[in-house]
Amino acid sequence: MTDTALSDAALAAQVALDAGRLLRVVLEQSGLKGKALGEAGDAAANRLICDAIRAARPDDGLLSEEERDNPARLDKSRVWIIDPVDGTREYGEGRVDWAVHVALAIDGVPVTGAVGLPGLPGEVVLRSDQPAPLPALASTPRFLVSRSRPAAEAEAVAAALGGKLVPMGSAGAKAMAVVRGEAEVYLHSGGQHEWDSCAPVAVARAHGLHCSRIDGSPLVYNRPNTFMPDLLICRPELAEVVLTQVARLKD
Repeated sequence: MTDTALSDAALAAQVALDAGRLLRVVLEQSGLKGKALGEAGDAAANRLICDAIRAARPDDGLLSEEERDNPARLDKSRVWIIDPVDGTREYGEGRVDWAVHVALAIDGVPVTGAVGLPGLPGEVVLRSDQPAPLPALASTPRFLVSRSRPAAEAEAVAAALGGKLVPMGSAGAKAMAVVRGEAEVYLHSGGQHEWDSCAPVAVARAHGLHCSRIDGSPLVYNRPNTFMPDLLICRPELAEVVLTQVARLKD
């Protein structure tokens, strides 16, 4: 499945693909639904991903949502940051808007990543080493928001810019919707953890998107506290105006 000769990007993509295939099997053959399905998928995908990363990159650190944090990662320059199933609720409900995140942060910067979208037809894995041109910018900006808790800032900025709110599940699915040209802005202020955004940010940056905190400051990973308060991933043409509108909300 993996080999030490693989590049970091190829390793991330292969592991994300393998995990997606396994998650489809669990989804289709386990007979489970809802929370039980989500827990089974999380556990199975986590084992596959973490075993593969540790075998291929034994000297690197690793941070996964589904494992107890090992503080030894803080002394590592290279740290893999994993979310085996981003959008566990959506996965358990049989929806398509969930994702697999595999990323490598070097000195806190998400340099390499792969985001699998196994709920979509085919085997969709977006990679940081295979950027594609961004589609034409839509005339009306579409803002991706949580299905249940839309960020107040996103609602306000969308209203100010004459934009449209588009509810969607996982953070990875939202970020990749911007990469794929299905939306223009993903502005989140409800709090996440590093594994929710590291791989999506690595892929989004590689495709030329703007990625930052909602005050414009950099996103930094592999910190002692994995909580990240907010995130902005958007088309570069809209970054300045979105950041300006967010700043005005705080005045």
